[in-house]
Amino acid sequence: MKMNKSKEAKLKAAGWTLGQPEAFLGLTREETAMVEVKLALAQSLRRRRIRRKLSQEALAELVGSSQSRVAKMEAADASVTIDLLMRALFTMGVSRREVAKLLATKAA
Repeated sequence: MKMNKSKEAKLKAAGWTLGQPEAFLGLTREETAMVEVKLALAQSLRRRRIRRKLSQEALAELVGSSQSRVAKMEAADASVTIDLLMRALFTMGVSRREVAKLLATKAA
């Protein structure tokens, strides 16, 4: 996600140093890729749930989980696995091809 240019200019003028999260956190290229995959899956899950006009409770029932767990899934919480995110997407009818396309688009 790219920062707004005017916000970036204001921060720099105030003396802030800007950089990428992976540099700040000391993540490897592989770790960064895993974070990006998890975020892409979580964002897609939320968008698709909203598009289908499902509440978090309704999605939780479909997945066999709780509303609070769905909220954590959509927030890409550290306790949520990529497996769970993919299972939720598949439960909503997303194909493997769609997941692959989503991940390929995010990686580009």
